[in-house]
Amino acid sequence: MSSIRIGYPWPLGAATTSHGVNFSVAAPAATRLELLLFPHGEASEPDRVIELDHRHRSGDHWHVEVEGVGIGCCYAYRVFGPIQPGGHGFNPSKVLLDPCARAIAGWQSYRRGTAVGSVPNTACCLKGVVTERDRFDFVVAPRPRHSWQSTVIYELHVGGFTQGGGVPVAAERQGTLLGLIDTIPYLRELGVTTIELLPVMAFDPQDAPPGRLNHWGYSPLSWMAPHPAYLQGDDPLQAREQMRQLVMACHQAGLEVLLDVVYNHTTEGNQAGPTLSWRGFGDRLYYQQNERGDYLDVSGCGNTIAANRPLVRRLILESLRCWAVELGIDGFRFDLGIALSRGEQLAPLNDPPLFEAMEADPELSDLKMISEPWDCGGLYRLADFPARRVATWNGRFRDDLRRFWKGDDRTCWPVGQRLSGSPDLFTAVPVHPGQCITFLTAHDGFTLADLVSFNGKHNLANGEDNRDGDNHNNSWNHGVEGPSTDNAISVLRDRQIRNLLASLLLAPGVPMLLMGDEVRRSQGGNNNTWCQDNPLGWMHWQPDAEDLALRTYVIRLLTLRRHLAALLNPEAPFLDGLVEEAPGSEPSHLWREWHGVELRKPDWASWSHTLAWSLHDPHHGALLWCGMNAYGKAMHFDLPPCPAGWMRIIDTALPAGLDLPARPERWSPSGAPLESRSLMLMLAAPLVKGLRLKG
Repeated sequence: MSSIRIGYPWPLGAATTSHGVNFSVAAPAATRLELLLFPHGEASEPDRVIELDHRHRSGDHWHVEVEGVGIGCCYAYRVFGPIQPGGHGFNPSKVLLDPCARAIAGWQSYRRGTAVGSVPNTACCLKGVVTERDRFDFVVAPRPRHSWQSTVIYELHVGGFTQGGGVPVAAERQGTLLGLIDTIPYLRELGVTTIELLPVMAFDPQDAPPGRLNHWGYSPLSWMAPHPAYLQGDDPLQAREQMRQLVMACHQAGLEVLLDVVYNHTTEGNQAGPTLSWRGFGDRLYYQQNERGDYLDVSGCGNTIAANRPLVRRLILESLRCWAVELGIDGFRFDLGIALSRGEQLAPLNDPPLFEAMEADPELSDLKMISEPWDCGGLYRLADFPARRVATWNGRFRDDLRRFWKGDDRTCWPVGQRLSGSPDLFTAVPVHPGQCITFLTAHDGFTLADLVSFNGKHNLANGEDNRDGDNHNNSWNHGVEGPSTDNAISVLRDRQIRNLLASLLLAPGVPMLLMGDEVRRSQGGNNNTWCQDNPLGWMHWQPDAEDLALRTYVIRLLTLRRHLAALLNPEAPFLDGLVEEAPGSEPSHLWREWHGVELRKPDWASWSHTLAWSLHDPHHGALLWCGMNAYGKAMHFDLPPCPAGWMRIIDTALPAGLDLPARPERWSPSGAPLESRSLMLMLAAPLVKGLRLKG
């Protein structure tokens, strides 16, 4: 029998010592704890129970050092204490997962339903696994550290991107972190700099409607452990190593890795949900509740994490350091991140302590931080997000670009704002690199192909009678709902996809692409595939000739954006004709002019569907001109004079391959005829020098 020591309150979780393992967990209102040691992950009963009384308590933390155990030890807790207002409190019949466990075992015997009620769930519980806490080797694989100006994000799902017919991943690695390594050549050829992974922290796949499994992972069960379904093999101790292998391979290929993280809620739901981890250690500590004990919910998932509280904040920071310092992750995207800025009774805070602590932490100072600026309680803070270093998703960019190309009224002025850095949203100052994420599509919503093919969502496969998913998609099917054999409709849809992509990648900000949009991946009109671990939610790896033509177009667009980074996404804003600022005699920077079909006469009327813009400098005159015609008829645009001569780079009205040709052609006419619903881009001839477009 190994001996027991009092132990230490730090570090949190389970950490090896010279004698064995030190266990520490926060449970401020508990009166005593039991540490359960299991012989293996699927054991139905512990082979040792260690009681922790007041001697093992330091402040809010309970701790014990157990000699003779080490890495691979499986453990869990029971927690005892009083019932609190609203019927909340401690339920010692439930075996609890350590919130700081860095690996998890027991998945084969786990049953979510047994964590509800008063019947013991020992035979069906999850266990933490003691692991190493080594730091990532940044000498062998340093962070790529792409500037915000050059960053292009590609959002993907680890399981969905590495499965499907034609996937370039060995069968035994499909659906896994290691399988994602096999797709790195594809990502590099595409030209993105950064991949953003949908949740890879362990989540509860059983948190789904009957007969379905949670696929996306927005139901966190742990903020420390990698999700076991993404591992090759079933050894929980391999989880961290395989995560490191993926990050190392990405770094060595020049790709950054960001994680989509869910700290705003957990899989435990409201008071009727299961007691799996956080709730059992401190129900009223971790979750926002009113005085009666009712759960306060701005996540849409039954609970809201009280990130304003010191112990909760400490746990989230520990999680961030775990992934960034120990596993090498380059940054985070906070799901419903503004919810983390709420204080007691969900009051919005201008100086939320969690973000203050993140920004003051030197070990997190070189990371990319991104957040959704909204939550389900109506809080929306885009330009004034209460954290200096956190970029925000610009949902208005998505909506206004969709509405413009759809042909809606009152869209020219908004789209002009989006293409010039959203000065109307960002306190009258154009966005600077690293402040705004621009996007057209994301995991929640239509894919780009479905955006131009469906007027409404088709989510019956989710088992919720089509009630789930957003009802306001600003989509347009162009005449037929779903797939069409009408060639005119297919051509128009493809053109609209190219219009949207060009608008995204010619705009300032940090663009984000959704996995598969470059090959017209469809979800059959389902705009919420959160429980679809099947071809609906997987990557499209068997593209036809038209799909490949679109991929070539995207590769060339990204090459063009890199080539013109100083023009399209400058580090400092330039003068903008939207506010009628004259160029002046000899300005030291670029300026933008806005046009309609006639030069310097933009039509901002509610019924207008055409817009053009140009960039100039004081020494060379016009450098770039872009015309956008979302009208139902062809329009002729005047071109500003270009002393060096224009080259036509993009014309989405032309057939695939010629719409963005590998070798642009000189343009001599004084005007530009734009077909209905098309976009054209001209560059001054000297800017084309050195531009190498593949294909």
